[in-house]
Amino acid sequence: MLLLAVDTATPAVTAALHDGSSVVAESSRVDARRHGELLLPAVDRVLADAGVKLDAVTAVVVGVGPGPYTGLRVGLVTASTFGSALGVPVYGLCTLDGLGYASGLDEPFVVATDARRKEVYWARYDSARRRIGEPAVDRPADIAEQVAGLPAVGAGALLYPETFPDARGPEYAPAGALASLAAEKLAAGVAFLPPLPLYLRRPDAQVPKNYKVVTPK
Repeated sequence: MLLLAVDTATPAVTAALHDGSSVVAESSRVDARRHGELLLPAVDRVLADAGVKLDAVTAVVVGVGPGPYTGLRVGLVTASTFGSALGVPVYGLCTLDGLGYASGLDEPFVVATDARRKEVYWARYDSARRRIGEPAVDRPADIAEQVAGLPAVGAGALLYPETFPDARGPEYAPAGALASLAAEKLAAGVAFLPPLPLYLRRPDAQVPKNYKVVTPK
Protein backbone atom coordinates (compact mmCIF):
# COMPACT_ATOMS: atom_id res chain seq x y z
CA MET A 1 0.00 0.00 0.00
CA LEU A 2 1.16 3.51 -0.79
CA LEU A 3 -1.38 6.24 -0.12
CA LEU A 4 -0.93 9.73 -1.53
CA ALA A 5 -2.88 12.27 0.56
CA VAL A 6 -3.51 15.90 -0.40
CA ASP A 7 -5.58 18.70 1.11
CA THR A 8 -6.19 22.29 0.03
CA ALA A 9 -9.37 23.02 1.99
CA THR A 10 -7.57 25.48 4.28
CA PRO A 11 -4.68 27.93 3.77
CA ALA A 12 -2.35 24.94 4.24
CA VAL A 13 -1.28 23.23 1.01
CA THR A 14 -0.27 19.79 2.17
CA ALA A 15 0.71 16.40 0.74
CA ALA A 16 1.94 13.15 2.28
CA LEU A 17 2.73 9.52 1.53
CA HIS A 18 1.73 6.64 3.80
CA ASP A 19 2.91 3.04 3.32
CA GLY A 20 0.15 1.45 5.36
CA SER A 21 2.18 1.52 8.56
CA SER A 22 3.37 5.10 8.88
CA VAL A 23 3.86 8.41 7.10
CA VAL A 24 7.00 8.15 4.96
CA ALA A 25 7.08 11.72 3.62
CA GLU A 26 5.13 14.93 4.17
CA SER A 27 5.15 18.52 2.94
CA SER A 28 3.03 21.48 4.10
CA ARG A 29 3.06 25.16 3.31
CA VAL A 30 0.59 27.81 4.43
CA ASP A 31 -0.41 30.20 1.65
CA ALA A 32 -4.10 30.90 1.10
CA ARG A 33 -3.60 32.36 -2.38
CA ARG A 34 -1.31 29.84 -4.10
CA HIS A 35 -2.92 26.42 -3.79
CA GLY A 36 -2.69 25.82 -7.53
CA GLU A 37 1.00 26.76 -7.66
CA LEU A 38 2.11 24.85 -4.58
CA LEU A 39 0.28 21.52 -4.62
CA LEU A 40 2.04 19.72 -7.47
CA PRO A 41 5.52 20.75 -6.25
CA ALA A 42 4.49 19.42 -2.81
CA VAL A 43 3.53 16.08 -4.37
CA ASP A 44 6.83 15.97 -6.28
CA ARG A 45 8.67 16.71 -3.05
CA VAL A 46 7.11 13.90 -1.03
CA LEU A 47 7.66 11.42 -3.87
CA ALA A 48 11.33 12.44 -4.07
CA ASP A 49 11.75 12.28 -0.30
CA ALA A 50 10.27 8.77 -0.27
CA GLY A 51 12.34 7.70 -3.26
CA VAL A 52 9.35 6.49 -5.29
CA LYS A 53 7.64 7.34 -8.56
CA LEU A 54 4.04 8.44 -8.90
CA ASP A 55 3.06 5.11 -10.46
CA ALA A 56 3.87 3.39 -7.13
CA VAL A 57 0.82 5.05 -5.54
CA THR A 58 -2.01 2.57 -4.91
CA ALA A 59 -4.70 5.03 -3.75
CA VAL A 60 -5.27 8.76 -3.37
CA VAL A 61 -6.80 10.41 -0.29
CA VAL A 62 -8.16 13.96 -0.50
CA GLY A 63 -9.61 16.38 2.02
CA VAL A 64 -13.11 17.32 0.82
CA GLY A 65 -13.53 20.28 3.15
CA PRO A 66 -15.50 22.10 4.30
CA GLY A 67 -13.55 24.96 2.83
CA PRO A 68 -13.63 27.90 0.41
CA TYR A 69 -14.48 26.98 -3.18
CA THR A 70 -11.34 28.26 -4.89
CA GLY A 71 -8.78 26.47 -2.74
CA LEU A 72 -10.80 23.33 -2.14
CA ARG A 73 -11.30 22.48 -5.79
CA VAL A 74 -7.52 22.48 -6.44
CA GLY A 75 -6.96 19.45 -4.24
CA LEU A 76 -10.09 17.65 -5.44
CA VAL A 77 -9.34 18.11 -9.14
CA THR A 78 -5.71 17.10 -8.62
CA ALA A 79 -6.67 13.98 -6.65
CA SER A 80 -9.28 12.96 -9.23
CA THR A 81 -6.79 13.48 -12.06
CA PHE A 82 -4.18 11.33 -10.33
CA GLY A 83 -6.77 8.65 -9.67
CA SER A 84 -7.88 8.60 -13.30
CA ALA A 85 -4.34 8.62 -14.70
CA LEU A 86 -3.10 5.87 -12.37
CA GLY A 87 -6.28 3.81 -12.36
CA VAL A 88 -6.44 3.85 -8.55
CA PRO A 89 -9.28 4.68 -6.13
CA VAL A 90 -9.73 8.19 -4.74
CA TYR A 91 -11.03 8.41 -1.16
CA GLY A 92 -12.59 11.52 0.35
CA LEU A 93 -12.16 12.49 3.99
CA CYS A 94 -13.61 15.44 5.89
CA THR A 95 -10.80 17.92 6.47
CA LEU A 96 -12.10 18.58 9.99
CA ASP A 97 -11.69 14.86 10.73
CA GLY A 98 -8.05 15.06 9.70
CA LEU A 99 -7.53 18.00 12.01
CA GLY A 100 -9.31 16.19 14.83
CA TYR A 101 -7.13 13.12 14.26
CA ALA A 102 -3.99 15.27 14.29
CA SER A 103 -4.97 16.68 17.70
CA GLY A 104 -4.53 13.27 19.34
CA LEU A 105 -7.13 14.17 21.98
CA ASP A 106 -8.95 11.37 23.78
CA GLU A 107 -11.64 13.60 25.33
CA PRO A 108 -14.59 15.56 23.89
CA PHE A 109 -13.45 18.59 21.88
CA VAL A 110 -14.30 20.88 18.97
CA VAL A 111 -12.57 21.46 15.65
CA ALA A 112 -13.02 24.90 14.08
CA THR A 113 -11.46 26.29 10.91
CA ASP A 114 -11.76 29.79 9.49
CA ALA A 115 -14.76 30.09 7.15
CA ARG A 116 -14.20 33.83 6.65
CA ARG A 117 -17.17 36.24 6.86
CA LYS A 118 -16.71 36.07 10.66
CA GLU A 119 -17.80 32.42 10.64
CA VAL A 120 -16.18 29.06 11.33
CA TYR A 121 -16.53 25.58 9.90
CA TRP A 122 -16.84 23.36 12.93
CA ALA A 123 -17.75 19.97 14.35
CA ARG A 124 -17.76 18.22 17.71
CA TYR A 125 -15.76 15.09 18.53
CA ASP A 126 -15.72 12.67 21.43
CA SER A 127 -12.18 11.53 20.54
CA ALA A 128 -9.59 12.09 17.82
CA ARG A 129 -11.17 9.33 15.73
CA ARG A 130 -14.89 9.96 16.23
CA ARG A 131 -16.95 12.93 15.09
CA ILE A 132 -20.38 13.65 16.61
CA GLY A 133 -22.87 14.87 14.02
CA GLU A 134 -22.26 16.67 10.75
CA PRO A 135 -19.92 19.62 10.06
CA ALA A 136 -21.56 23.04 10.06
CA VAL A 137 -20.80 26.69 9.37
CA ASP A 138 -21.85 29.31 11.93
CA ARG A 139 -20.89 32.52 13.64
CA PRO A 140 -18.87 31.69 16.75
CA ALA A 141 -21.21 33.60 19.06
CA ASP A 142 -24.15 31.51 17.82
CA ILE A 143 -22.55 28.23 18.92
CA ALA A 144 -21.01 29.43 22.19
CA GLU A 145 -23.39 27.39 24.33
CA GLN A 146 -22.82 24.23 22.30
CA VAL A 147 -19.04 24.36 22.63
CA ALA A 148 -18.78 25.79 26.16
CA GLY A 149 -16.15 24.10 28.28
CA LEU A 150 -14.67 22.07 25.43
CA PRO A 151 -11.09 22.26 24.18
CA ALA A 152 -10.93 23.47 20.57
CA VAL A 153 -8.35 22.94 17.86
CA GLY A 154 -7.85 24.71 14.55
CA ALA A 155 -7.19 28.17 13.18
CA GLY A 156 -10.85 29.11 13.55
CA ALA A 157 -10.77 28.42 17.27
CA LEU A 158 -7.65 30.53 17.69
CA LEU A 159 -9.34 33.46 15.92
CA TYR A 160 -12.24 33.63 18.40
CA PRO A 161 -10.92 33.15 21.95
CA GLU A 162 -14.13 34.58 23.43
CA THR A 163 -16.01 31.53 22.11
CA PHE A 164 -13.11 29.06 22.30
CA PRO A 165 -11.12 30.05 25.42
CA ASP A 166 -9.31 26.68 25.43
CA ALA A 167 -8.10 26.97 21.83
CA ARG A 168 -4.97 25.15 20.75
CA GLY A 169 -3.11 23.73 17.75
CA PRO A 170 -2.69 22.28 15.31
CA GLU A 171 -4.10 25.09 13.20
CA TYR A 172 -4.45 23.04 10.03
CA ALA A 173 -4.86 19.38 9.10
CA PRO A 174 -1.56 17.96 7.83
CA ALA A 175 -1.91 15.49 4.97
CA GLY A 176 -0.04 12.97 7.07
CA ALA A 177 -2.96 12.90 9.51
CA LEU A 178 -5.43 12.40 6.65
CA ALA A 179 -3.28 9.56 5.29
CA SER A 180 -2.97 7.89 8.70
CA LEU A 181 -6.70 8.15 9.30
CA ALA A 182 -7.40 6.74 5.84
CA ALA A 183 -5.05 3.81 6.45
CA GLU A 184 -6.94 2.98 9.64
CA LYS A 185 -10.29 3.20 7.86
CA LEU A 186 -9.10 0.98 5.04
CA ALA A 187 -7.85 -1.62 7.51
CA ALA A 188 -11.20 -1.54 9.32
CA GLY A 189 -13.27 -1.59 6.14
CA VAL A 190 -14.92 1.74 6.96
CA ALA A 191 -16.64 3.66 4.15
CA PHE A 192 -15.22 6.93 2.82
CA LEU A 193 -16.81 10.08 1.49
CA PRO A 194 -16.91 10.57 -2.28
CA PRO A 195 -14.19 12.91 -3.54
CA LEU A 196 -16.64 15.79 -3.93
CA PRO A 197 -16.51 19.26 -2.35
CA LEU A 198 -18.17 19.86 1.00
CA TYR A 199 -18.95 23.58 0.82
CA LEU A 200 -21.76 24.06 3.42
CA ARG A 201 -22.61 27.36 1.74
CA ARG A 202 -24.61 28.34 -1.29
CA PRO A 203 -22.53 29.73 -4.18
CA ASP A 204 -21.85 33.46 -4.09
CA ALA A 205 -22.97 33.75 -7.71
CA GLN A 206 -26.76 33.87 -7.91
CA VAL A 207 -29.19 34.41 -10.75
CA PRO A 208 -30.50 37.98 -10.29
CA LYS A 209 -34.08 38.37 -9.17
CA ASN A 210 -36.55 39.37 -11.88
CA TYR A 211 -34.12 37.97 -14.44
CA LYS A 212 -35.58 38.29 -17.92
CA VAL A 213 -34.97 35.45 -20.33
CA VAL A 214 -34.34 36.65 -23.85
CA THR A 215 -35.61 34.30 -26.53
CA PRO A 216 -35.00 34.65 -30.25
CA LYS A 217 -37.91 35.76 -32.41
